[in-house]
Amino acid sequence: MFPGMNQQMMKQAMKKMGMKQEDLDAKEVIIRLQDRDLIIRNPSVSKINMQGQETFQIVGKVEEKSPETNPDINEEDIKTVMEQANVTEEEAKEAIEESKGDLAEAIISLKK
Repeated sequence: MFPGMNQQMMKQAMKKMGMKQEDLDAKEVIIRLQDRDLIIRNPSVSKINMQGQETFQIVGKVEEKSPETNPDINEEDIKTVMEQANVTEEEAKEAIEESKGDLAEAIISLKK
């Protein structure tokens, strides 16, 4: 936090001020904004409690994703649509993309 200050002294100072810090084992942090998502993969996350007020410090590489981008499609989703709609893998994947990841909508559109 402060250059040149040793960790033990920092912890003691925080304790005197009534601050508690806890490191969280987070895999991903997603912040949803009005027009885009901010995705932080493999972040370093600390939860700081000071006088009952919790704050989070997040450090990591930020990736922006707009809502119009194609959804993440996994093999299980494709297999589900293929089985339910009795279609090929390519048709299932295309339907999932068109429905923006909504599997039920993809299956219904293929059955029409």
